[in-house]
Amino acid sequence: MTSAQPTARDDAIRLLARREYSRQELVERLKVRGHGSAIISDTLSDLETQGLQSDERFAESFLRGRVQRGQGIVKMLADISLRGIDRSMASQVLAQIERDLGIDWEEQAREVLQRRFGEEDFATLPVKEKGRRERFLASRGFTFEQVKKALKRRD
Repeated sequence: MTSAQPTARDDAIRLLARREYSRQELVERLKVRGHGSAIISDTLSDLETQGLQSDERFAESFLRGRVQRGQGIVKMLADISLRGIDRSMASQVLAQIERDLGIDWEEQAREVLQRRFGEEDFATLPVKEKGRRERFLASRGFTFEQVKKALKRRD
């Protein structure tokens, strides 16, 4: 006895039951599962119309999670664009999250630095160690200005 092949809708619903996905992520995952492009497009349009898939909802979930993990704006916007979310939508959602949570990016950078390196007097560090901390914050996606201000306030 053979079991029926799951439909694109079945596979998409199963994925969305676990977490939010962007439309682009769902397209990629459904293609891997062997569904055709036209069927995927129709299925995802139906799911979007029904409110079961939303790029905006995905963006909010994704960005809130990244803020909680201590990432900076640059990295978050780069990562979300890889998932098919356009920069203007991501920027709008991020601005709303900033208002909701009252985010101060320099303070966020200082907290990330403290979690990684502990309490220390930045002014007394050797140049090599200062550079290490600057590179660490830059790799987390904080802007040059945020890094400089976060480290300056620690002096």
